[in-house]
Amino acid sequence: MTGSLGLVKNQLFSLEIRRVVKYVVPAMLSNVCFFVFTVVDGIFVGNGIGTTALGAMNLIGPFVMAVGALTMLINIGGVTQVAINIGKGDIDEANKVFRHGMFLLICVASMLSFTGVFLTDILCSLFGARETFHQLSAEYLFWYSVFIIPSSLSYALQHYCRNDGAPGLVGMTVIITTVCNIFGDWLLIFPFHMGMKGAAIATGVSQSLGLFIMLIHFVRKQGILRFGKTKLERSLVKDIIVHGLPEGISEFATPVMILCMNLVLVDKVGDIGVNAFSIISYVASFTMAVFYGASEGLQPLLGLSYGAKNEKDVKFYFKAGLGISGLGSMIMIMFVILLGRPLFILFGADTETLEYILNVLPQYSFGFLAMAFNVMISAYLYSTERSLQSTIISILRSFVISSAVILLLPEIFGTSVIWFTFLIYEAIVLIIAVALIKHSERNGIHFK
Repeated sequence: MTGSLGLVKNQLFSLEIRRVVKYVVPAMLSNVCFFVFTVVDGIFVGNGIGTTALGAMNLIGPFVMAVGALTMLINIGGVTQVAINIGKGDIDEANKVFRHGMFLLICVASMLSFTGVFLTDILCSLFGARETFHQLSAEYLFWYSVFIIPSSLSYALQHYCRNDGAPGLVGMTVIITTVCNIFGDWLLIFPFHMGMKGAAIATGVSQSLGLFIMLIHFVRKQGILRFGKTKLERSLVKDIIVHGLPEGISEFATPVMILCMNLVLVDKVGDIGVNAFSIISYVASFTMAVFYGASEGLQPLLGLSYGAKNEKDVKFYFKAGLGISGLGSMIMIMFVILLGRPLFILFGADTETLEYILNVLPQYSFGFLAMAFNVMISAYLYSTERSLQSTIISILRSFVISSAVILLLPEIFGTSVIWFTFLIYEAIVLIIAVALIKHSERNGIHFK
């Protein structure tokens, strides 16, 4: 009898591990592919159009980031509620949330597309694109905005599809769209000489292809989520926004950190510091893509378990996420330290900059460890309907503690602390995050 019980436990554990792999690996792969085509996009633009074109793209970055933040807010808010309702067995409510989320996204995406298409010149001037940059920025922004609706819907359906039991399809779709975007960049920028217009169209077409692939899953009714009519409810729209707020805010963590670091480096170190950080940022962005992918992959499992009021599974998937974060971040730290030299040479670092990067990288890279835990904890909290705590963590990481540490500590302790600031502010946020979890679970997980 004892042996049979042990066998059953081992089978259940094996099943849970397989679920983690099924959901997390495709999500991490998807985010890595997105990072790759972003880098490749920049390589094609820089080599095919010129460095001025890269500057033009950078100037309209705030608009692109705003689109990404609003899209993430609505998507995460919707899929979190969908997963919880599926876990409860309330399929009708899950579909109601799905339809509300898609309607809300279409409205927001339409507004953003209209703004970008019809107010192109005004936006470019507002973001500081003047003289040489203005025409290039305007050309990219216009065509980027034309495709905002299909691009946003494609990204949204990938999240819902992952929660609808098809994470593998999402991973395959991202790989296909990445290859399509890379080929499109080459074709439109080099043989067709379409410049910034070509770069934007290549991205838009590849995302539209992704939308078509995702629609097949829902049109063929391969899962439980269905398109259809629904009566709009203000309370449900509010719930989607509230539950998506943490990730919407988190979208600004990287740009705010980069802005603050650049300000400090310009003032305290000079050009070599700025150049070094621009290259290190690529490595940091790749690492963040990996761990945001891990958290997005675990979100459906956490939400389903929470909806089913299965505290054991919720805890298991959270511990699995922490394990992935800890082990993965240590691997990334060793990777960039041991293989940093050939990696950074690929980005064109000159000898002086390369030596500077290799000197400061160990100080900076240990921040990956705390960052990975913070991302996973935030996902754990919003997946279990603790949006307030998750929002607090996101605000602290994105605006308050990050900017305070980066801007103030070098003034107090000098330049020696600059490259430690990433680790310091992520560690402070991690301590607060752990305290928030301990407080909210002092009597166990509260199921609503």
